[in-house]
Amino acid sequence: MQVEETPLKDCFLIKPTIFEDHRGIFLETYQRERFAELSGIDEEFVQDNQSVSQYGVVRGMHYQKGEFAQTKIVRVIYGKVLDVVVDLRPDSPTFKKVYSTILDDENLHQLYIPKGFGHGFLTLSEKSVFAYKCDQYYTPGSEAGIIYNDPDLNIDWNFPERDMILSDKDRKLPTFKESFG
Repeated sequence: MQVEETPLKDCFLIKPTIFEDHRGIFLETYQRERFAELSGIDEEFVQDNQSVSQYGVVRGMHYQKGEFAQTKIVRVIYGKVLDVVVDLRPDSPTFKKVYSTILDDENLHQLYIPKGFGHGFLTLSEKSVFAYKCDQYYTPGSEAGIIYNDPDLNIDWNFPERDMILSDKDRKLPTFKESFG
């Protein structure tokens, strides 16, 4: 496994070692001690989630706040997504900065997203199966988000907005300014 820093503080791209032969492939998707050794971060994950989305679906930009803020490791099991994170920690040197990367079933990369980040993704394949580990349980009263097309964040989805599919809930998320002043 390789762990690489992204341009955002405390956010890492994880590139697993893939073993391939005539039968197929094998990889460790997570190994706590190895990740801690390479990143300096030792997390205990308590919940795994999975979603299935069709082409053009945007999920995000979501986060949990307060004591129920979540650290996540996200990955694509099947398909391809544009994964997007934004640093929402006011005291961070990368506050309000955005990072995006392609996660898919070919590169098998993962993204470590610390507490205090907003997260979303856009499905670029016919279908995607997206999985994520969380270090806190989902708590409905702590969920929050920022609208996917926020003018201050200026996220480049590199995809026609008219073709995006969003939930009513995600279409009604507040702007960055409404959430952070």
